[in-house]
This record gives sequence, structure tokens and C-alpha cells, in this order.
Amino acid sequence: MNLTPGIWLVRPDSEVLAALLQNRLGGTLYRPWLDSSSTQKDQFAAAYRLHRQWIMIAASGIAVRFLDGLAQDKHSDPAVVVLDEVGRFAVALLAGHEGGGNRLAYQVANAVGAVPVITTATEALKPLVVGIGCRKNVPMERIAAAVRLALGQRDITEIRELATIDLKADEPGLLAFCEHYQLPLRVLSSATVAARAWVTQPSDWVHKNVGLPGVCEPCALIASPRGRLIVPKTALDGVAVAVVEDLIYHEEK
Repeated sequence: MNLTPGIWLVRPDSEVLAALLQNRLGGTLYRPWLDSSSTQKDQFAAAYRLHRQWIMIAASGIAVRFLDGLAQDKHSDPAVVVLDEVGRFAVALLAGHEGGGNRLAYQVANAVGAVPVITTATEALKPLVVGIGCRKNVPMERIAAAVRLALGQRDITEIRELATIDLKADEPGLLAFCEHYQLPLRVLSSATVAARAWVTQPSDWVHKNVGLPGVCEPCALIASPRGRLIVPKTALDGVAVAVVEDLIYHEEK
């Protein structure tokens, strides 16, 4: 089974989006309209077990119909992420937790600027989103210390996702922290953050070097739109952390 994703296009209109995904994530493009000898559904069924992961650029209804009768077991089924044709939402549709579909949804979302959609209870029931900004090449240990400081009595296992800006998407320490604690990283474009850059403590350094008044607070609030900022910007050794709690889990006192 191929470990790189299969990228299934339903229509030629998705070529540009598919090429962007392939460039950033690798994988094999499938153009089923080039084969008129069988239906797309039959072609997908024949290719289904060739890849460990699939990205389908299609409506979710089409994906569901294509998958009809193929899924057998969540521990062995290929992961399937559905991306709409304009790249707005990356939905982990099949094998989300066990098969890596949730992680793939974040990778797809970060690659094209989409919103990752995760519905598995293991991840969805975690109430905290942590926004992070950091200096260049800050090691994982300093990021971990800053996160723990911001969390206080809360535990890292309560974190649903981390959020940062695109300029920090490849920071080795941040990626190592996420890998160590198996946390997804949500990457937001600087333009998205700039449009909603409300902060409690504007930073001259961040404004000078990043062009924004702040990173951690707006990132956390954008990633959790119905959440409440429970820990404003907390800085430690070149790392700034803010914590937002989803209001559905917040008990009013």
C-alpha cells in the first residue's frame, strides 16, 4: 500500500487545487474522466486499497457514495479527507483517529488555507485551543515550559489544537512539541490574523518583525470562534502563549 496520499479529482476544475496539494504534500493525482470505460465510482473502488490515505476534492455526498460498501474496519481502512473544490473545508471523513485522517485533514488545511473539520470524540471533546508565537529557532523545551506556564492547573491532554501564523509553520521546536504530544498544528495566514488581530497586549517587537500587533491571542480566538480567552498572552523565554476554552465546556460561575 502506497504511504503517500492518493488525490482524487472529480472534475478538471480542481486541477489547480490538486497541483497545489501535490506540490506541498506529495502523492498521486487521479483523473478518472480520462478513462471512459468505467464509472468514477468503480475506478475509485479499484484504487481504494492502493493508498493508505486519500484526499478527495469533491462534495461530501459524492465521497459518501464512492465509499459505499468499501469501508471494513477503522483500524485498516484508508483515511479519507474530503476537500471542497474551492478549498474552504478539509473534512476528515473516514479513519480519522486510528487511520490518521484527522492529521491529514490538518495537513491539507494548512497546505491550502482551509478549515480542518474533525468530528471524532477523542479530539472534538478537548476544550482548549492554544495560540503560540515564538522567536526563531526556539527549542521544544522552551515551548513546552511556556505552554505549561499558561495552562497552570490544566493539563496538556486538554488541548485540542495549537494555532500559529504561517511564518512559524516550519519552526523546528514548535513542530517537535506538536509531534511529542501528538497535537495538531493549525496554521493561519498572516492576512487572516491581521484582519482580526485583537490583542490585550500589543507587542512592538512582533509588529516590527511580523507586521502584526500580536500572534498568540488572535490565532487562538480565530481557531476557536465560539471560545473565550481564559489565559491572555503569557510570555516566557521568547515564547508567547494564549489559551482559549470552547464555551460549550465553560461552566459559568
